[in-house]
Amino acid sequence: MESSFPFINQALLIPQTFTSFHHFLAASACVLIAVFGYYFFKPRCIIYLIDFSCYQPPDFLRAPVSNFIEHLTISGVFDQESLDLQQKILERSGISDDASVPAAVHEIPPNASLSAAREETHEILFSIVEDLFSKHKIDPKSIDILVSNCSLFCPSPSITSMIINKFGMRSNIKSFSLSGMGCSAGILSVNLVKDLMKIHGDSLALVLSMEAVSPNGYRGKCKSMLIANTIFRMGGAAILLSNRKQDMHKAKYELQHLIRTHVGSDNESYESVMQHVDEEGKVGVALSKQLVKVASKALKINVVELGPRVLPYSEQLKYIISYIQRKWGMHKEIYTPNFKKAFEHFCIHAGGRAIIEGVEKHLKLDKEDVEASRSTLYRYGNTSSSSLWYELQYLEAKGRMKKGDKVWQIGFGSGFKANSAVWKCISEIDSRGRNAWSDRIHLYPVCGDASSALKTELLS
Repeated sequence: MESSFPFINQALLIPQTFTSFHHFLAASACVLIAVFGYYFFKPRCIIYLIDFSCYQPPDFLRAPVSNFIEHLTISGVFDQESLDLQQKILERSGISDDASVPAAVHEIPPNASLSAAREETHEILFSIVEDLFSKHKIDPKSIDILVSNCSLFCPSPSITSMIINKFGMRSNIKSFSLSGMGCSAGILSVNLVKDLMKIHGDSLALVLSMEAVSPNGYRGKCKSMLIANTIFRMGGAAILLSNRKQDMHKAKYELQHLIRTHVGSDNESYESVMQHVDEEGKVGVALSKQLVKVASKALKINVVELGPRVLPYSEQLKYIISYIQRKWGMHKEIYTPNFKKAFEHFCIHAGGRAIIEGVEKHLKLDKEDVEASRSTLYRYGNTSSSSLWYELQYLEAKGRMKKGDKVWQIGFGSGFKANSAVWKCISEIDSRGRNAWSDRIHLYPVCGDASSALKTELLS
């Protein structure tokens, strides 16, 4: 019953107000504890790389430089100036007679039809997926996520649909086909899987990286568009990823970091690698003279974000001090951190000699640090997004990858993009295991007499 004296009513309300305020504080504390507990104590999504397979073309698909030039000449597509330019680029490309092109490109004139592109895609992807599945006794129906990337060949049904149809995968599989994302799309695909696995626990994912060569030859006279004819070769990779705890003991690597950089807001960067139509109406991919400069700029931005996550504090401190000293006019150059204190191995996209040499110079690496990249370019040519995986297999075949080692994959692609992936080796790698390098790894690295020995073996 309410009292007739107001001061008594207020006295009666104080304990109720006090109690309600305490309830509010208690509820708020519980919410804060729950939020902090979620962010600081939630299980981290660990991505394991169980294994990967790279396509090894049969020897009859090899395209020796002399045959390549003869083939271009006989086709009657190019004038003498265009032929001379392509020969000059080929001879300086750093690509050997061992690199291969699809059967359709060996035809005269080259077969650039849709059916030829499909056959090339089937040949590469079906063989590497079968190899990966048979090696680890994987049931295709156990694959939860499927991601493919192929920049210039985007058929309907999609490439992932080809794989689902061929191997009879589940109807509820999460499939994604990426296109138009250039040579860096392999790391992009891994990033997509990484994000999906944050939501979908206990998942097994298959990533497929390739570029179809047969439908993308340029038949015009534009110099910047003729370069692509000479450097791209046949190749592909299949990568098996997992976030299942039971796969930890059989996985080769664990993903540590993945950093993506896109500098497409700048016109020079955006136009550095571009597919367009020339004055005669012929389609091709143009590579600008500023490509190395653009790649260096994108890599610098990428490194600034990656560095604090991987470099020891001593290297970070040296960089900060040199940066301040430069601001004060005490030094002209900023200190380049020694990334060999963070990584044992480097896999730089084998896009061409200029790209590899540019990164080598920018990061102040040694010849041995870029050996895997140069050897991949030499034997397989530019296989686009799959080149990073050929390089990792090279390190495995050489017996250099040890448990606990970290490897830095650096990918570049149109847009322009620079992407980094850092993997830690978590198992003992058997260098005698069969892979795309097993048959000729003893002939690498190639230099001087080794080059002659390789040519002799290829001819025998």
